[in-house]
Amino acid sequence: MHVFIFFTCILSLYGVQIKIQDQVLDVEIADTPFLWAQGLMFREEVPEGTGMLFVYPDAAQRSFWMKNTRVPLSIAFFDDQKAILHILDMDPPTGNVVLRYQSIAPALYALEVPQGWFRKYGIELGAKFSFLP
Repeated sequence: MHVFIFFTCILSLYGVQIKIQDQVLDVEIADTPFLWAQGLMFREEVPEGTGMLFVYPDAAQRSFWMKNTRVPLSIAFFDDQKAILHILDMDPPTGNVVLRYQSIAPALYALEVPQGWFRKYGIELGAKFSFLP
């Protein structure tokens, strides 16, 4: 019984709302090693207005890949002040080639959203996110 509860807690995602400029997103939080590794793998879609926020215990160089990820994504890396450091577009792999996408500076957060979302809403470097109550 305890093992089941333990694994349920590790594997379960929870959602929150965040705001960047005037845009509100419903995001799933990835805050454990398992969830960081799983990310948005095997999803058939990432609906508009949603994403996944990766939360880390410390700022460090971050590296992402799109293994088993079926939808194109954009990723923004954020510093400890929740300001965007870098934005990249990421495509599902073709064949056996799986690219890595890295932050250009130590990041405390990373946000994955449908590809083009940041561009669509004019969200650029330096924009900050906040958690909504």
